[in-house]
Amino acid sequence: MPTPAMPTPAMPTPGIPRRTVLTAATATTALAATGLAAPAAHAAVPTLPHGTSADKVLVVGMDGVRHDLIDAANAPHLKAMRAAGTYGTSLLYANPMAATSSGPGWSTISTGVWPDKHGVRDNSFTGRDYSRYPGFLARLHQVRPELSLFAAVDWKPLDTYGTVTAGADAALVLDGDRDGYVAHDETITATTVSVLRDQNPDVAFVYLGNTDVVAHSYGTGKKYLDALAVQDAQLGRMLAAIEARPTRAAERWTVVVCTDHGHVDAGGHGGSSIPERMTFVLATGPGIAAGARPHDTRLVDVAATVFHQLGIVPDPSWGLDGRPIQQRSSDPFDTVYGSLRDRVDESGIPAGVLGFTHTPPTGWSVINSAMGTGGVTEWRGWSFTTDDFWSRTHRDQWRELNVRARGVFAVADSDEWDDRSNSGRFDSTLVTPAYSVSGKARATLRFTTHYRQETGQTARVLASFNGGTPTVVRSYTSDVVAQPQALTVDVPAGASSVGFRFHYTGANNWYWVVDGVEIHTS
Repeated sequence: MPTPAMPTPAMPTPGIPRRTVLTAATATTALAATGLAAPAAHAAVPTLPHGTSADKVLVVGMDGVRHDLIDAANAPHLKAMRAAGTYGTSLLYANPMAATSSGPGWSTISTGVWPDKHGVRDNSFTGRDYSRYPGFLARLHQVRPELSLFAAVDWKPLDTYGTVTAGADAALVLDGDRDGYVAHDETITATTVSVLRDQNPDVAFVYLGNTDVVAHSYGTGKKYLDALAVQDAQLGRMLAAIEARPTRAAERWTVVVCTDHGHVDAGGHGGSSIPERMTFVLATGPGIAAGARPHDTRLVDVAATVFHQLGIVPDPSWGLDGRPIQQRSSDPFDTVYGSLRDRVDESGIPAGVLGFTHTPPTGWSVINSAMGTGGVTEWRGWSFTTDDFWSRTHRDQWRELNVRARGVFAVADSDEWDDRSNSGRFDSTLVTPAYSVSGKARATLRFTTHYRQETGQTARVLASFNGGTPTVVRSYTSDVVAQPQALTVDVPAGASSVGFRFHYTGANNWYWVVDGVEIHTS
């Protein structure tokens, strides 16, 4: 990662005190595992206020870790955590929402919101809005000032702009850009081990960056796997320090490991390829299922998991996009996950990447009576699919921006359907079950949508009471990029049920995504 341009640092967040920041002097050592000679840093161990919570959280951020390469590395601690905890993989956004770079990635992890909220779109940090969407340490200081909070980083923008260190009672921030100090991870580890073993922190964020440095220099081959093995051993030392605490039996520890982006095989990131967009969230702790592999986890879930494990219920005004890693979706579309199929006509999607299905959830239906014939099989009418499958169909057409959909979602994609010989137009309607509205005055349809508009296509939401003629509730005539929707209709006198329809028409146009459909009555 090149050193970013440095705009004027952000002013301290109101209500967040100046914390103790320790920097490091350097001395020479060698990194035998990677074959790199580099200076190692040594720093005094910070003194933290005594913690007050039996619920404690350690978040370890590993920069640029490709989760698909963990199995190839000597990484027993990561693998043991996967077996003992919940491990969710997902894909990042891409431009124009944000680059797959560290600035947006760590901002997303720390704040628990996507770049269209926190404002960081590249490593310049221009547009950051941490005053409205602070990092989880800053938020914890606001709502639980009695907590003892620690951070350790060696990529200085994470401190300069308050991305992750704001709110910490003490932060270890190593001198210089970490690209010149590939051994800083060792100092961060040793300092963190001392803090965990000998003091009483409540929440800590620890950053390990050498995997990213090695990937940029050497790609994701042997030296990268060796660097990952070193970081895994450093993680193991932190875990051992927790277990060695004299008060461990009375404490409830959660450990979260995550990454900010992936890498292409040759090294490098920032673009929209699948390897660059790879991320994961791995967590162990109270209430977190062992061996779970959720398909609906997102990178924004780290902050929400921290709050949940501390017993903190986020205020809706915080605007979090994330949710605790152990909280599963109640979205009906996720019930068809086991029915997802391999590719049929989509030659650009690797075999074995599931998937899609045309079979709707129980109670739902798809009307294709006006649908044209032929076209790409996967997208003939409304389909149910995942980000891993759908966003591979064609890069850089904003499919990567569908960040607020989780797990399985519904998509009407006339653009991809039209890529194979067909006749007629794309014309398909997704129909919800009928919901009871007896004795109610209003019904509100809530869902997440990701829609791209082009001349020649239509997208309409319609409502039908008691099975009667559907009437238009909303027509989309401009782009809506991954946003929640709430459409309220009045319930007519005597109506006992309401159903909704999503009707999309097009040809060689764009697409419409719908997810997280809920009905609320009042």
